[in-house]
Amino acid sequence: HFDLWEMTRSTIAQRQRIENSPTHDDIRRMHYLMEKCLDPIREAWGNPIAVNSGYRSHALNIAVGGASSSQHLTGEADDITTGSLGGNKLLFDLIQQIGVDFDQLIDENSYQWIHISCRYNGKGNRKQVLHL
Repeated sequence: HFDLWEMTRSTIAQRQRIENSPTHDDIRRMHYLMEKCLDPIREAWGNPIAVNSGYRSHALNIAVGGASSSQHLTGEADDITTGSLGGNKLLFDLIQQIGVDFDQLIDENSYQWIHISCRYNGKGNRKQVLHL
């Protein structure tokens, strides 16, 4: 379903020549996020889901204005989209219904995209649902 390329590619990193290579630990966390959250979501959705922003190096996180404590920095978060606001709203609702063990599920900017995170090994996942 999902792969590391989707989770590490960044047009901003390419344009600004920012290194965005994850460490071995980051890759392990990204695989966990794919296995426990993203792949079950894509399977339940049954249609394409794109990653807008996945893993971010420290330099890339600064360039995009990310929070200094962002889970994108550790490979534990992705911003995803179906390609439409209506689709994103339906996906947001579906994620809650299928019982994915997420840490945070965030409707960003009236469903412009959905942020989903999962702590490695599920330790301490808060199941926070937020609308920003």
